[in-house]
Amino acid sequence: MYIEAIPNRDSPPAILLRESYREAGKVKKRTLLNLSDWPHERIAGFKALLKGGTVIPQDQDAIAIIRSLPHGHVDAALGTARKIGLDRLLGPDGNRCRDLSLALVVSRILDPGSKLAAARALSPDTATSSLGEQLALGLVDENELYSALDWLAVRQPAVEAALAKRHLSGGTLVLYDVSSSYLEGRCCPLAQFGYSRDGKRGKRQIVYGLLCAGDGCPVAIEVFAGSTADPTTLTSQVTKLKERFGLDHVVLVGDRGMITQARITEDIKAAGLDWITALRAPAIKALLDGGALQMSLFDDRDMAGITSPEFPDERLIVCRNRALAAERARKREDLLAATERDLARIAAAVARKRQPLRGKAEIGPRDRRRARQA
Repeated sequence: MYIEAIPNRDSPPAILLRESYREAGKVKKRTLLNLSDWPHERIAGFKALLKGGTVIPQDQDAIAIIRSLPHGHVDAALGTARKIGLDRLLGPDGNRCRDLSLALVVSRILDPGSKLAAARALSPDTATSSLGEQLALGLVDENELYSALDWLAVRQPAVEAALAKRHLSGGTLVLYDVSSSYLEGRCCPLAQFGYSRDGKRGKRQIVYGLLCAGDGCPVAIEVFAGSTADPTTLTSQVTKLKERFGLDHVVLVGDRGMITQARITEDIKAAGLDWITALRAPAIKALLDGGALQMSLFDDRDMAGITSPEFPDERLIVCRNRALAAERARKREDLLAATERDLARIAAAVARKRQPLRGKAEIGPRDRRRARQA
């Protein structure tokens, strides 16, 4: 059976239900029913039914859209966060700000982006993974994410105290260093001009210092104005270790630009802490000139311990880095070779017959470039 539309001059076509059959070897057809009075939707459904389809009621959608969101990486990151207790550390169960903060942490690991991008990736209609579904967040707005960060900032001291209790104890190593990030906006009160580790000249920045346990696990972070010098951030860290975390004795580890002699005298020693840092080049040269450090110490071993009256009650560990020495020797030879090539070009420009270079004033940067072209 099939449905056929028969033209009817100036009138609408006749819609007929017909059947094909054979008689005496010939194919014939007969009309079973006139469907001209049927609505168009019913005729379309009947056509689909005759072709083996299914008729869908008008109050139901004919097509069900099923989304398959990426889940494996979400399960790994979110599962790890829950395993180490990060969700309980951030706040109590059932707190939406806690869940949004946890979502931001996981999103930062999986797909870093802006708060607007994170809101779109978490919302059901525009989700890029199953993270929002796993945390039952529903519709997420970027303003909600900023509010969650404000909530988290209030919770920061409690979170850091819990991390310190878990990872820090008396006599342990505490690692501290600073970094910076440049900003495009002008509304941040901490954004100032300073030494840019990003190499972005002319951009304001912020400075942040990170305290870590001996195994590198982050414990606390503090943000400073972009013009803050590295050593001046150390005072608040010593106060944090002694007063907020209640640690009587720890060993603070920092680089030579961080733990200066002034900070050792005014902050670290005064607080009863120990420290591990590196000496600056002038201090190392003074040890060599004074005889406290002799290169013969490295004849058999690459590391030794020495003492010096310049550093009373301090233990000095000296180390010879042979790989670094070889690299510096290679760079020195490369620089000498490059200098010799430049001098050869200048000598050729001085000795040439046409427009030779004469005098110190003429052999400048411009003349050197012109000599290279000659």
